[in-house]
Amino acid sequence: MNLRILLLPGDGVGAEVTSAAVSVLEAVATKFGHALELSEGLIGGVAIHKTGSPLPNDTLNKALAADATLLGAVGLPEFDNAPPEKRPERGLLGIRKALGVYANLRPVKMWPSLVESSPLKNEIVTGTDMIIVRELNGGLYYGQPRGIENDRAVNTMVYTRAEIERVSRKAFQLARGRRKKVTSVDKSNVIENSQLWRRVVVDVAREFPDVELDHLLVDNCAMQLVLKICLATF
Repeated sequence: MNLRILLLPGDGVGAEVTSAAVSVLEAVATKFGHALELSEGLIGGVAIHKTGSPLPNDTLNKALAADATLLGAVGLPEFDNAPPEKRPERGLLGIRKALGVYANLRPVKMWPSLVESSPLKNEIVTGTDMIIVRELNGGLYYGQPRGIENDRAVNTMVYTRAEIERVSRKAFQLARGRRKKVTSVDKSNVIENSQLWRRVVVDVAREFPDVELDHLLVDNCAMQLVLKICLATF
């Protein structure tokens, strides 16, 4: 395979992490006979310094043309009090939306050699193996209207059925290759947005009769993860 990979080291430790990841990519490519075509772009604080924008058009065009994008990190303390459009994080949100990256997959696995490094009890974390599937293109980060006007601030949380369906379907598909269980986390006891979320997830679950579905309110989920993380699912 000939793979076009865009590297976006970003800010802070991002450059160090990206450099190490490239070494891994090169080793894998060599082992399996792939050819890597690496290019680099600017995003975040470094992009603001050099171009005035957290997501320059050049970076966006490169990302759209690449087979994959490897992003390090964005954010620097000097931008903590900057207006929203001039913050490094705006670059991250922009590239997510442009690429349609709607599902953040966060695997959590406890390797035996690292058990002693965990702040939790060994018997709790031993055997932990789960994936958190987080929706990335909807919700508070993108909802309109938003902004600050004098002493009033507004953020709007919006999810559509289609957005909920596609990310929940991804979770069910992943579960089929694991323990065949999905735990959907919401705040449906007080937020209408979450009530729609739960209803749509239940609808999608009918497509996967071999996968068990249960629900947790987000506050309880945080507690259950700490109490019995080794039993957690999506």
